Amino acid sequence: MSAAAAAPATTTIQLASPNGPVTRTVLQAPLRDALPSEIPIIDVADLVDENSTLDARKAVAAQIKAAALNTGFFYIVNHGVPLELTDGSSSAARDFFRQDPDVKARAVTLTKGFPNGYRARESQAINPTEGVDLREVYTLRYDPRWDPNVADVDAIPQHVRDTFGYEDDAFASTENVPQFGKAMKAHFQAGLKLARTMMHGFALSLDLPEDAFDKKAEYPGCGMGINYYPPIPGGAGAAEPTNPSARVSIGSHTDFQLFTILWQDDAGGLQLLNREGQWIRAKPIRGTFIVNIADFMQRITNDRYVSTVHRAQNLSERERVSIAFFWGFGFHESCGVLETCLAEGEKPKYEEINCRDWVRKRLNDMARQKEQML
Repeated sequence: MSAAAAAPATTTIQLASPNGPVTRTVLQAPLRDALPSEIPIIDVADLVDENSTLDARKAVAAQIKAAALNTGFFYIVNHGVPLELTDGSSSAARDFFRQDPDVKARAVTLTKGFPNGYRARESQAINPTEGVDLREVYTLRYDPRWDPNVADVDAIPQHVRDTFGYEDDAFASTENVPQFGKAMKAHFQAGLKLARTMMHGFALSLDLPEDAFDKKAEYPGCGMGINYYPPIPGGAGAAEPTNPSARVSIGSHTDFQLFTILWQDDAGGLQLLNREGQWIRAKPIRGTFIVNIADFMQRITNDRYVSTVHRAQNLSERERVSIAFFWGFGFHESCGVLETCLAEGEKPKYEEINCRDWVRKRLNDMARQKEQML
């Protein structure tokens, strides 16, 4: 058999990227579970423990760096967030999303120009080349009133306040599920604490002081998406890689900012595109979060750290819930390529950019991709 005949069949996907629409080659191979070398499990107890030694924290940071240079995905354990909290937030999410559509529609909020609150099923196409997402979502933005690190909300400078997009009452239309607001606020606050801990680990991984990013994230550009995925009709047979009309729960994309901390239930469905161009499953592991690198982290590391393409397909024949906490520098901040990410004589690939402008750019990238299909 010739080498050409033996080569695996491939297809392509198109997606928005920081450099405009790009095409990726994808192997038409069956889905498989990720190998430990592709999505390692990292024990972050020494990052969480305030009494750990700097050497111990650097040892964790070295594992983060290895994962960031590889697929850009890793699990974390011993992260300090109790199971009771995530069990509570996921249960409250199910209670909310199982309501009738007209009841959920009351929680749609679009004030301040941000799509906060509820978004209905099949109302978004994260990657329009893959069709409409079979997903519902409830979105929350950073609210300094929820942030334990903010001692005096009234003392926040006006130019910083102008970048906030939170609602006066993020849960004004969810009173019929009273546990929802309390549980989601608790999850968001746990995300703030854990993201700051992980940010210290990332700083150490980049040969910086662990507090190097603290000021830029004093009032972070962060948010949370509570995702509800009904099962894809037809199950696995309707989503084979060889099926050009396969449905997606959320289409192929990369995240925008520094990193994402994802909680997922046991239904499964998260997939990432590995270095060989094969979709692999990031299977659920109870008690873990999945951390993935996002575009702005790749940019400021001069493309050293990898923002990996991922998507979700709920093939479990039952509902799936995931909660994604997106972390970035404050939208009033800016950042360029870090000097520690440049070899001797190497030039930065990117100029310094304001973080809000960066997110707007990425949103425009996605809008242009959709326009090109019309």
